[in-house]
Amino acid sequence: MTPHATIDEFVAAEVLTTGDALMTARLGRITGESGPLPLLALAFALRAVRHGSTCFDPRQDPEVPGLAWPDADAWIEAVGTSRLSRVLVAEHDLLYLDRYRELEVALCDDLAARATTTPPALDEQRLTADLDRLFPGDEHLDQRAAAERAARVGTIVLTGGPGTGKTTTVAGVLAILQAQSLATLGRPLRVALTAPTGKAAARMREAVVATAARLALTDDERTWLTGLRSSTMHRLLGWRHDNHTRFRHDRTRRLPHDVVVVDETSMASLEHVARLLEALRPDTRLILVGDADQLASVEAGAVLHDVVAGWSSDHVVRLTRSHRFGAGIGRLAAAVRDGDADTAVDLLTAGEPSIRLVDPARAHAELESTLLPLARDLVAAGRAGDESTALARLARHRLLCAHRDGPHGATTWNDHVTAWLRPDVGYDEWYPGRPVLVTRNDAPLAVFNGDAGVVVARDEHVQVALDGDPVRELATSRLPDVQTGYAMTIHRSQGSEFDHVTVLLPGAESRAMTRELLYTAITRAVAGVTVIGTPEDIRTAIGRRVARSSGIAERLAARSAVR
Repeated sequence: MTPHATIDEFVAAEVLTTGDALMTARLGRITGESGPLPLLALAFALRAVRHGSTCFDPRQDPEVPGLAWPDADAWIEAVGTSRLSRVLVAEHDLLYLDRYRELEVALCDDLAARATTTPPALDEQRLTADLDRLFPGDEHLDQRAAAERAARVGTIVLTGGPGTGKTTTVAGVLAILQAQSLATLGRPLRVALTAPTGKAAARMREAVVATAARLALTDDERTWLTGLRSSTMHRLLGWRHDNHTRFRHDRTRRLPHDVVVVDETSMASLEHVARLLEALRPDTRLILVGDADQLASVEAGAVLHDVVAGWSSDHVVRLTRSHRFGAGIGRLAAAVRDGDADTAVDLLTAGEPSIRLVDPARAHAELESTLLPLARDLVAAGRAGDESTALARLARHRLLCAHRDGPHGATTWNDHVTAWLRPDVGYDEWYPGRPVLVTRNDAPLAVFNGDAGVVVARDEHVQVALDGDPVRELATSRLPDVQTGYAMTIHRSQGSEFDHVTVLLPGAESRAMTRELLYTAITRAVAGVTVIGTPEDIRTAIGRRVARSSGIAERLAARSAVR
């Protein structure tokens, strides 16, 4: 057998962590496995999950120069005959921790079963009339087609970039299905709106309410639609304090809803989507909504991306026409999404006012000239107790960083802005005008990780005005953990939008800078994007994809092929 590097050598090279090695040693003792090859495979399977994959592909480029990489076939064979079978499984030339293989199989089996389920018959005349009313004219043809497809199948994946009309389509579909339910069942539709995070769930409901005001709905339809509530996937499924991987709702206790809509599905982990699927009745309609090109979940899995890639086109609809961006941002986002680095660099350097590339040597001057006036405006509004002006000003710009810490990190630049303001605000932590970001959920307060607010003066004290509809004010002592919010990480910005964003690239050497991260950052902007970096940074980021190993796309494609 060809010699290969040891676990200790991979730890020394910072490919594996000490935690990977310790967990591998522990599982080896429990199972009685001492072979270096299967134990090394286990360590890399643990590493894969830590990096967001659901499995480890032993044929991938190891990217560890100077360390001998085991032969993939020998590795797979060693796992197949090892004592780790209760923990580590080789399947389709991929190496899985058994728990994640079971989740993948369950998810794909459930989606395949749902694809064969025929939804209730529709009143065709009513359907056509409602489609004509809700999606009139050529401008809404793609949304009309998506809504009709969603009404005709039991499960639909609706993907597209920001501003492509996903919420409009969902609101229209719900109104259509509500009319069908009232006509055929004589009762309102039971709908669950859900998302992976509290912030995303709150934004989902706000978007549905705003969309309902624009659609050609009857008064009863609008009242019903705006009365729908949203929740996190955790809350919908039901927390179990005795088991953090299972929920109250499962195959033995199904959810009661007629329709479940999941927004920001790209942020959902494999486990959460699999647990949701097992909790649905076979006749419950499921609408999965999100942008498959955005960053995936911080946990294991890239479910939306994999489902879009592998599932039948009968159940996947992609909306492509953006109604949100200016033309420049739209072209830039498309170039990044499609991997066209030359066009992206050309657009950023063409001199168009809405999209700019700033040399990193000018980063400090650029950010001070952008952030300090914003901070002073916020202080003025905060001191005046004018929460509306403060929140509106805050939404006009955000600095987005690839990292939380370090010289290019959000924490560092929040500290810089605070230091620039010291002559005006002193050392008071809760100075009026301080923008804050919530970093921990507090469900009883309905305050969620990612919520934004501004400190405002109120007589002899201050309150935090939290953005939302309506704006809410809370005492600083009641808030969960918060951080200053002039800058935020790109991951934390998902689901948000701002008039302008400045994207601070960490340099080509940072492995965090990927095409998906850059695309997510750019698409947070409505009117303008400034990128601080070099053309080479842009090219490197666009050329580097988030590599998450998974078998979902292949499993779904195989199941679709045998239908």
